[in-house]
Amino acid sequence: MSARDVLEAYTDRINRQDFDLLIDLIAPDATFWFSNGTYSGIAAIRAAFEATWRAMGPSERYWLDELEWIAEGDSAAACTYRFNWEITVDGKRQSGSGRGTTVLKRLGDRWWIAHEHLSRWPD
Repeated sequence: MSARDVLEAYTDRINRQDFDLLIDLIAPDATFWFSNGTYSGIAAIRAAFEATWRAMGPSERYWLDELEWIAEGDSAAACTYRFNWEITVDGKRQSGSGRGTTVLKRLGDRWWIAHEHLSRWPD
C-alpha cells in the first residue's frame, strides 16, 4: 500500500469502531494530538479512540475531505485535510468538522501513520 492507500484505509476502518482494524496502519511509536490530549504508543492511542467511540456512539460517521498532500517522498509523507463527523442523538443529527494533519513514514516496504494532529478551527 502507498501512503495514500494507508490514509484511505484508515479513514474507512475508523467507521467500523474496532481499533484492532487500525493496528496494522499505525506505527507502534506513533503520537496522536487531539484537542483533549496527547497520546503516544498503541495502548494510549487505542484508549483515546475507544473513549471517543463510547462517547459518540455507534451512529458516528467520520470522513476526510479537502486533502492536500503537502509532502510525498520515499520515506515520509504528510497530508492536511478537513475532518468531519456526524452522529444521531435522540433522533437529531449533530455534526462538526475541524482541521487535521497526518504524517506517514515508510519502514522497509510498509507505510505507517506516525503522527496525527486534529484540532478545532481557529476563532
